[in-house]
Amino acid sequence: MNIDLTINPDLVRNLLTRFIRAEITRTGLSRAVIGLSGGIDSALVAFLAVEALGAENVLGVRLPYRTSSQESLDHALLVIEALGIPHKTIPITGMADALIEQFPAMSPLRQGNIMARCRMVTLYDQSEDFHGLVIGTGNKTEILLGYSTLFGDSAHAINPIGDLYKAQVRQLSRALSVTQPILDKAPSADLWAGQTDEQELGFTYEEADKLLYLLVDQRFSPEECVEAGFAPEFVQTVTRRIRRNHFKRVMPVIAKITTRTVGYDFLYLRDWGT
Repeated sequence: MNIDLTINPDLVRNLLTRFIRAEITRTGLSRAVIGLSGGIDSALVAFLAVEALGAENVLGVRLPYRTSSQESLDHALLVIEALGIPHKTIPITGMADALIEQFPAMSPLRQGNIMARCRMVTLYDQSEDFHGLVIGTGNKTEILLGYSTLFGDSAHAINPIGDLYKAQVRQLSRALSVTQPILDKAPSADLWAGQTDEQELGFTYEEADKLLYLLVDQRFSPEECVEAGFAPEFVQTVTRRIRRNHFKRVMPVIAKITTRTVGYDFLYLRDWGT
C-alpha cells in the first residue's frame, strides 16, 4: 500500500506561525522559551517561533547533562546563530545528580526521566524570568507512541508540531531551511551516551509513521493494517504502545462527583468566556 504523508509546507508553515502568535498573545504575552536539544524537532519549533514572534522574543535554552554529547550542544548553537535569538546554557548535572547519586543501581531509564524533568523545571523558571510561554517540541509520532517523559519534555504551554508525524517534521524543516547537519543526524533524546530513539523503540520512525497514519488518521483496525502488509508483531507492538500511553496524552483523570466537572462538562472555550 502506498502511504503518502506529504504536506503542503507553505500552508502548514502559515498555519503554525499563526497558531504560535495567536496562542501566545491571547495570554497577554509576546515571548516564547524553547529548550534546544540539537535535534530537528526543537530546531523546527525555534524557526517557526521566530517567524511568528520575532527573534528577540524567542529564548533558546541549552540544558546539557554531563553525559550530553558535544554534537548536541554544537547543533543547538547552529540554530541559535542561524536565527540570532537570545540564548542561555544551563547545565542540569548538579540538579539531576542530587537525586541520581542517592540510588547507585538506578537504571538509565530512571536517570533519563530525571534529566527530562530537571530540564522542564529549568525551562519554566526561565519562562517566568523571560516572561514567555514554554513551547513544546514533541511530534505526533512521539506523542502517540508515548515516547516522552510525563511532566518532563511533555510539559509545555502550547505545541505547534504535535500534529505532524516525524516525516512531516522533516519535510517542513527542509522547507524552512533548518540547518543541514540537524536534518542529517539520527534522532536522539541524548539521555545517555550513544542513545538513539529508533534503537530504543526497536523500529524506525519511517515504519511507525506509516502504521500510525493508518491506525489513527485512517481508522484502520490492527487486522486491516496486517492485511495492508505490516508485520503482525509490529502492529501489535505499536497498538499496545498507543493504548498503554494514553494517560500521557490527557489531563489527569478526575473522579466525577458533580454535574459540572473539569474535563468532562466544563470543557469548551465558551465555559470560560472565550
